[in-house]
Amino acid sequence: MKRFEVTGGNKLKGEIIPQGAKNEALQIISAVLLSPEKITVSNIPDITDVNLLIELLQDIGVKVERSSTDTCTFQADDVNVDHLGSASFRAKSGKLRGSVMLAGPMLARFKKAYIPKPGGDKIGRRKLDTHIIGFEKLGAAFEFNEEHDYFQLITKGLKGVSMLLDEPSVTGTANILMAAVMAEGTTTIYNAACEPYIQQLCKMLTRMGANISGIGSNLLTVEGVNYLSGTEHSMLPDMIEVGSFIGMAAMTKSEITIKNVGLEHLGVIPDKFKQLGIHMQFKGDDIYIPSQDWYEIQTNLNGSIPTIYDHPWPGFTPDLLSIVLVVATQAKGSVLIHQKMFESRLFFVDNLMDMGAQIILCDPHRATVIGLGRSHPLRGIQMTSPDIRAGVALLIAALSAEGKSIIQNIEQIERGYQNIDTRLNALGAEIVRVG
Repeated sequence: MKRFEVTGGNKLKGEIIPQGAKNEALQIISAVLLSPEKITVSNIPDITDVNLLIELLQDIGVKVERSSTDTCTFQADDVNVDHLGSASFRAKSGKLRGSVMLAGPMLARFKKAYIPKPGGDKIGRRKLDTHIIGFEKLGAAFEFNEEHDYFQLITKGLKGVSMLLDEPSVTGTANILMAAVMAEGTTTIYNAACEPYIQQLCKMLTRMGANISGIGSNLLTVEGVNYLSGTEHSMLPDMIEVGSFIGMAAMTKSEITIKNVGLEHLGVIPDKFKQLGIHMQFKGDDIYIPSQDWYEIQTNLNGSIPTIYDHPWPGFTPDLLSIVLVVATQAKGSVLIHQKMFESRLFFVDNLMDMGAQIILCDPHRATVIGLGRSHPLRGIQMTSPDIRAGVALLIAALSAEGKSIIQNIEQIERGYQNIDTRLNALGAEIVRVG
């Protein structure tokens, strides 16, 4: 098992550029199945999850030309649909939750799809009901193969319908949207997710010839078309990386400039870190974080402890709550972190408590952080990364801690962050990859 050996206590300095957005990439790359023409995608993050999805497309016959590390041209003009039901495809796609995103395009264009039992983060139950119910409403039938643990979906032809999603699921919205763009008639999707990832997908599909209105709202209207053409698309900067770097700068007392952040697409993310007392300046499309000896959590107007919680866009993304939590451990003041969506995502705080943080885990969804105001620095320990975001939170803790930390299972971190050790070492970090 690969690991990072991290020597903490170093102040970092310099500029860093965020990678392309992971969550957007999984949707955009799946959408190439909707057209037999060439589609060129740029600013692709070089991470495990995205590379595995590209491999899956190649396995079913999609032609992939990589002109550079972050740019690929895809052409799905000779897709082997039946390979999706093979044992080898099930085994590989089961390692990646994002493989579920192939179902919508496959149903739309080939009238058949398979959804294996999803892999990915171990952060609690992540249901597929929104996807399956949406496909059913569009006219697909499904059955669950208990022997091989996957859903098979078939349709004689998808037809537009009005639907109200049971939750504003980002992946559910994207999957249903990709199925609906080639369905017969009009589809309305209410309570749709409206994250920048979805907006980007809608804009790409529109350039391909789809007819979508309501982009950026929670009500999408889709007029089905018979054919989608090729296009070019560039990913947004990864907002989760941007937030991670803001938190890392504060924890390590570092002076860092985050370049080309896509500021207009960050929503409330900068404000939530400001709520922790972190100073930052916006310079064009860059964020400059000065070195801070201390930062103080803003209390509510009545003096009570604030709560930071996740919420569908334009609320605060759940992917950054782990980062906010670890940053709060060295702030002045206290904060309640409420992770509403996933019931296992806060369990990594045991590692932080072993490092000396003062945290009360109230229940699987809530943790109270009592900021130490740097009066007691965290100490290096050996720990294991349970998921992508908790793994980076632990890496940030290790960078700020006294002594050496060892982080096992870094494969989880590398599912979402490209060359993170090399990029941070260039700023002055001491991270050694072993294994």
